[in-house]
Amino acid sequence: MKVLLIGSGGREHALAWKLAQSPQLTELYAAPGNPGIADHATLVAVNVEDNAAVVAFCKDNTIDFIVVGPEAPLVAGLSDALRAAGFAVFGPSAAAAQLEGSKGFTKDICARYDIPTGAYQRFNNGPKAKAYIREQGAPIVVKADGLAAGKGVTVAMTVDEALAAVDDCFEGAFGAAGAEVVVEAYLDGEEASFFCLSDGTHALALATAQDHKRVGEGDTGPNTGGMGAYSPAPVMTPEMVERTMKEIIEPTMRGMAESGHPFSGVFFAGLMITAKGPELIEYNVRFGDPECQVLMMRLKSDLLPILYATATGTLDKVTAEWSDDPALTVVMASKGYPASYDKNTPIKSIPDAGEGAKVFHAGTALKDGALVATGGRVLNVTATGKTVGEAQSHAYALLDKVEWDNGFCRRDIGWQAINREKA
Repeated sequence: MKVLLIGSGGREHALAWKLAQSPQLTELYAAPGNPGIADHATLVAVNVEDNAAVVAFCKDNTIDFIVVGPEAPLVAGLSDALRAAGFAVFGPSAAAAQLEGSKGFTKDICARYDIPTGAYQRFNNGPKAKAYIREQGAPIVVKADGLAAGKGVTVAMTVDEALAAVDDCFEGAFGAAGAEVVVEAYLDGEEASFFCLSDGTHALALATAQDHKRVGEGDTGPNTGGMGAYSPAPVMTPEMVERTMKEIIEPTMRGMAESGHPFSGVFFAGLMITAKGPELIEYNVRFGDPECQVLMMRLKSDLLPILYATATGTLDKVTAEWSDDPALTVVMASKGYPASYDKNTPIKSIPDAGEGAKVFHAGTALKDGALVATGGRVLNVTATGKTVGEAQSHAYALLDKVEWDNGFCRRDIGWQAINREKA
């Protein structure tokens, strides 16, 4: 099978690494890819924001299957354009991708289909949003409605912080994403990520993970796209997984189909495990980044036929087998992230990872033949172990061999699971 992978981040490097292991693969292309992905795929200079250009490339190269990694092309309708041209695509339609593209859309689906989530209101002007916040009090959550690269969410512990977050949105801090704001109740509990494939009719539960959104140790500082993750998440017991499927995933799948937007792709449910059980914080419509990296490390099955079954409505014909060994990834980011940071700083060397470990490239490029850091989140140092503590030790030992002067990381990835292991 000839496959085109869309994207250039750490998630796409993990997908490329896993897809390249498939005996069903004959050729793997990636657009635009990155230097890490180039170890597994042929990089092609196709503008992924130009749907017609991607369709033309697929026709010219007789591509059999397209895997769309990031959310922006999905929200922009890339999968619709490819499906209209007769291609099999992993990734939802633009209409179904509204689950990530509009937080208000997701909240309305939850309200219509009795999916447990925090109480909310949608606002398109600042004064009304602020009046609602003053009425509700803090803690409270303020979200830019649209895509904001993981940075449009403020968990405000004071009313003043919430009011400032509203100003940020309406004053353009997140561009068009902040034209509408969702204000919702603060949910108290432990966060977890749950991944489940859907072909529109059938669902296949994958695995759980726990992300670390805050930039600083002890979960302090501003939210980021994610500073590290591990899988599985101990808080997601078999009972909690079963409840999540019955109370959240299955009603969403039915609701999307009834609404005329059948969902084909991956449900990435951000959950809060509260005293009442699992509640939905938000949906993403693609694999998490950096959660995808730990999922791919644990997946024992061939990824390609599973994704292809999702795209072709045959998900009930496949299964996914997982290693019991936990995997943990630590994000190395550019100093200054998530605020401004220097670009094109040299990465002198990346160590050989060895068995059960991998350094995924998330924001790198080659400049005059030398590897440089081009993004905020740059490398994902990933390792497995018999326990989360052991996986953490392996990951940090590998990370300490990376030679990159402008990099920083959190040193406590996995702390909640490790505390449980010690208890």
